[in-house]
Amino acid sequence: MFGSRQTGVHAYAKVGMETGVVAASPHKLIVMLFDGALVALNAALGGIRSGNIAEKGKSLSKAIMIIDSGLRAALDKKAGGEIAEGLDALYEYMSGRLLTANINNDPAIVEEVQRLLIELRDAWNAIADTPAVTGIKQPNLASA
Repeated sequence: MFGSRQTGVHAYAKVGMETGVVAASPHKLIVMLFDGALVALNAALGGIRSGNIAEKGKSLSKAIMIIDSGLRAALDKKAGGEIAEGLDALYEYMSGRLLTANINNDPAIVEEVQRLLIELRDAWNAIADTPAVTGIKQPNLASA
């Protein structure tokens, strides 16, 4: 009559996530994108290790979408100059590596991209108190 308990849990989690997105600063939104990509990569590794090809493919696709449609799309190459150009190239590299990981079922490649994302997220978190962050525009999460 009221649906499963799991459905209710997912509904509350979705409301919590949407509320967090609405209330987040542009800086926090980028951190959320990094975290989302890392969660997807953890799920992909689980799929690779358990032989769940569907989970692996779905999770790698999600990570690629976050990197390309979130992190890359948030770059402002005019304001960010060389740094934004370098990040764009790095994000493109990561997406390509994840496609290779999917084709070859290679957890080492997924772990390589995880390490890169963690380094970037940690660096991004380190500048959280910097008064002006340039080269980044607020991501459009409506399509993510």
